[in-house]
Amino acid sequence: MRRERREDTRTWAPADDGVVIVDKPQGSTSHDVVAKMRYLARTRKVGHAGTLDPMATGVLVVGIGKATRLLTYIVGATKEYAATIRLGESTLTDDAEGERTGTGAVAAVTRDDVEREVRALTGEILQVPTAVSAIKVDGLRSYARVRAGEDVALAARPVTVSRFEVLDLRPAQTLDGAAVLDVDVVVECSSGTYVRALARDLGAALGVGGHLTALRRTRVGAFTLDSTEASTLEGFQAEAEDEGQVRVIPIATAAAGVLPVRPLTDTEATDLAFGRAVEASGVPGPHAAILGEGPTRRLVAIVEDARRHGTVAARPLTVFVDR
Repeated sequence: MRRERREDTRTWAPADDGVVIVDKPQGSTSHDVVAKMRYLARTRKVGHAGTLDPMATGVLVVGIGKATRLLTYIVGATKEYAATIRLGESTLTDDAEGERTGTGAVAAVTRDDVEREVRALTGEILQVPTAVSAIKVDGLRSYARVRAGEDVALAARPVTVSRFEVLDLRPAQTLDGAAVLDVDVVVECSSGTYVRALARDLGAALGVGGHLTALRRTRVGAFTLDSTEASTLEGFQAEAEDEGQVRVIPIATAAAGVLPVRPLTDTEATDLAFGRAVEASGVPGPHAAILGEGPTRRLVAIVEDARRHGTVAARPLTVFVDR
């Protein structure tokens, strides 16, 4: 018997333009989270700043409305992770979702050995990304080539691992009884760093193989998992149902969390709204051009100093206010 589809009669107001910090659940894709937030925010204009693998949990910064224009600048922010690396076992994907590709004896591995190789993977390093990744090779995703049976060799790229700290070592066993060593770590790194690749390279350096068994992103720039604004998807739904709207971090507050602030006068705000340049900020890189202070402040534009016709001025890269 065919079951009739029940219409969702729950109603609440569309969310304001802004950012939410979602604690992504394990097993969900970042796209799944965006789809759910479109429903909760009552708008299709939703995006995220930096993909998390389905296995991973934690901070996924989601932009709503005009805040989607800010995501480009949030993506490049530094990240922090809590992770568990399993030494003694390698996998195709460098994490627990891939098939085992090799094993190694861990009985002789000491904490000193682990910390020595962790130090070698800290700082400015060249990292070969995980082959099972979304990086494109001749127009096709690397993971698609690997799953089609190809051997993919990605080029090393510079990344910065500002913190790679060993918290604990725990002897463990695989499902078939093989001895392995689980290493709990904290990683702070630049955008584009693969924690899976750190697990792989740590295992390789120790000669025993390694992969990632758990990954939780705890911070993206100024957006942290322990902030009062962070919540699960279920929490945001309950908020919408109870309070009549999903609560967001205002665009100006979000921008000030990832970019230096360039205060504006009323005249400068008008100029930027019309695409005109204003006085140079004096510091390289993008700035959040903000009018006012406190809860009523507004993000007018993202600006960056540039020389044109012999004059250096702060020119708008993205404008957030209507003319």
